Amino acid sequence: MMLDAFQKEDGQLAMPTALLHFVAAAAALALWQRGIPAEGAALVAPWLTIDRTGLFLAAVISVGGALASLLAGGYLAEHKMDRGEYYPLLAFASAGAIMLAQSGDTLTLFLGLETMSLGVYALTGFRRSSARSIEAALKYFLLGSFAAAMLLFGVALLYAITGHTDYVGIAQSLRHSAELPNDLVARAAEEQVRLVGTRISIFAMVLILVGLAFKIGAVPFHMWTPDAYEGAPTSTTAYMSVVVKAAAFGAFMRIMLVVFGDAGSASGTAGWPAILAWIAVLTMTVGNLMALTQTSVKRMLAYSSIVHAGYILLGLLTTPREGVGTMAQASVLFYLAGYTVTNVGVFAALALAGRRGAEAVSFDDLAGYARRHPAAGFALAFFLLSLTGIPPTVGFFAKFYVVRATLDAGYTTLAIIAMLNSAVSAYYYLGVLVKMYMRDPAPGAAQASPNKSFYIVFTILVSAALVLHMGITPSRWLNLAIEAVTPAAAAAPAADAPAAP
Repeated sequence: MMLDAFQKEDGQLAMPTALLHFVAAAAALALWQRGIPAEGAALVAPWLTIDRTGLFLAAVISVGGALASLLAGGYLAEHKMDRGEYYPLLAFASAGAIMLAQSGDTLTLFLGLETMSLGVYALTGFRRSSARSIEAALKYFLLGSFAAAMLLFGVALLYAITGHTDYVGIAQSLRHSAELPNDLVARAAEEQVRLVGTRISIFAMVLILVGLAFKIGAVPFHMWTPDAYEGAPTSTTAYMSVVVKAAAFGAFMRIMLVVFGDAGSASGTAGWPAILAWIAVLTMTVGNLMALTQTSVKRMLAYSSIVHAGYILLGLLTTPREGVGTMAQASVLFYLAGYTVTNVGVFAALALAGRRGAEAVSFDDLAGYARRHPAAGFALAFFLLSLTGIPPTVGFFAKFYVVRATLDAGYTTLAIIAMLNSAVSAYYYLGVLVKMYMRDPAPGAAQASPNKSFYIVFTILVSAALVLHMGITPSRWLNLAIEAVTPAAAAAPAADAPAAP
């Protein structure tokens, strides 16, 4: 913010903020190269744990934040909103997201969650002249505060029954609750205590599940998503759609598998995969049905992000004890990485399509756009094809790996539901392409035209290159994800990964 007083042109803080994020990604890579094990190493007592899963997510979050910063440099200047506080808020939120993804303690979990959320709340309402933006930020803040309170209540209950706040200590305490004494009288008393503890732990799990499900936009905790995505500046929408989702899913995977995974049988919470299965099905199906009815492109992409959250939830249904947990967790990381570069790209391409000082809001605004501006239209079409899951984009392999892990775990019905939902989603994604290539704008209607901002074009080029590279060489990226979650010193290569087309 101090640098903002000395900048002479709009967007000058975008590049330093992006470089700061790239430095964070490089630091994560350097720690990875030093041989950090998958099990991790405690950095600050047990509160913050550095492991390869956390480093992978930190790199994804940092790259997503960097691309969103570059997008903001062009978008905010174009819409006369380039104020210095935007970039510190974005960096502040990214720091909280990385803390959330690497938390090893429920207190750090809450601190990282709120640090990230406060920055995103402010960024959502950054367009102060827009009543819709202010309304979206207020709704996001109120619902987010309610969800955070539920998560904190769940954390407090876990501490009450275990006496620990760190994940490992909680898991060990829950596992120890299964050990009953041999004496019959003591055993009967212990069983009564265990019954109460089991009920409390289940209730705590549900509360924590609700708090994290809100952040990933899972149904029925998705109510904030369409309004926040539509009301926020497009650069903020791109940021929250990838960084918030990656951090929340990282915390989701860690706390569910570490705390309620191996200790699930002991605590009575072994049935949490069934809960996730229902949430995943509802998230995919409801998100698709709502997306089909939208006329606003940003609201359609909001419901699209809900659908993708459902796909990712499928990867969390298996645990390492079932023998396919490694592949399932790796598919989640691969999906998050691919979704990050794809979704930032699609919002950057959408920002490019807006007229000076205005956005391409509805499908009709894009009518004939690709014929008038072939390169810009192709960029938007390319990212939409990746979201659809068309090879050779990363979107195809992201869905493929998640569905394969679901089938390997024996959830055949869920895999079929996921594939059917993917087919349904093609309708509204390809509907945008039909508008751009095959429809003429209404007579007298304002036509979208690229604003040709360097920052936006650069963001599109970098995102497109990563989407294509991850789609052409998926096994390389999947191997990195497998290495991130495999306890052994060296992860086994994904020999059965499909060959690049």
